[in-house]
Amino acid sequence: MSIQVQNISKSYRNNVAVSNISFEVKEGELFGLIGPDGAGKTTLFRILTTVLLANEGTAAVADFDVVKEYKSIRKSIGYMPGKFSLYQDLTVAENLTFFATIFGTTLEENYNLIKEIYVQIEPFKDRKAAALSGGMKQKLALCCALIHKPKVLFLDEPTTGVDPVSRKEFWEMLKRLQKKGISILVSTPYMDEAALCDRIALIQKGRILKIDTPENITSKYDKTIYNIRTKNTHQLIQDLKKYPSQYSVYAFGEFIHYIDKNSDFNSLELEHYLKEQNHTEISITVSETTIEDVFMDLTTLNQ
Repeated sequence: MSIQVQNISKSYRNNVAVSNISFEVKEGELFGLIGPDGAGKTTLFRILTTVLLANEGTAAVADFDVVKEYKSIRKSIGYMPGKFSLYQDLTVAENLTFFATIFGTTLEENYNLIKEIYVQIEPFKDRKAAALSGGMKQKLALCCALIHKPKVLFLDEPTTGVDPVSRKEFWEMLKRLQKKGISILVSTPYMDEAALCDRIALIQKGRILKIDTPENITSKYDKTIYNIRTKNTHQLIQDLKKYPSQYSVYAFGEFIHYIDKNSDFNSLELEHYLKEQNHTEISITVSETTIEDVFMDLTTLNQ
């Protein structure tokens, strides 16, 4: 296993950041930690990258204990924090040279590993990092994290604040890196990125709600979700929450996602109810289950 986490907990005074978390990441796997801000993702990353000590539990990365063998771990991993943390006053080339020197290597030695990424920023190698776009900063940070050929790559919310095109390019880069045998642990608040991982852990308020492949998480969900839309969306939410057999109601894009408590739910009865509440242009259709739908349900159950 590339990463083994057993019953890890961390608190800051009276605030629990992560609570009794356990999971494993296989060699060559792209594993995603999926959850909103404040879920505990960054705290867990800091523990696994030996920046922070856990209060309880054990963890190993690349077969090294995070406490006893932290120096070996730091030589074996690449870490890209959520906030751009490279030297803003150094150029692209200077940043890469600096990080290569720290790890006792050179850009040329591991060029094949970063070539596909570096060729996109090489035309700007003499530009200071502060002057790069969000997408270019992202690519530079990834190159610096890979320059020493790590066994495990940690990416903490790498696409936050990046445009959709750069996000898509970034995940394509991760898939190519995975084929080179690098194990990747990535965290993201974007539920649509979950489907791009081999396996995911849904995390909220420091607790893991579920671990499985994205496909299994959605296919094994046993409730029917309905897309509902009327002319008055705000009032629709309020009225659906008052419907006697409603299980959950929440906004989802242009629709309201509705789940009923009853297995023999009749959409015509709900439509009649909405007409009585003076709704017009009513549309009720069955929705395809998404990771976000499952996450919303698990969050409700664990409150």
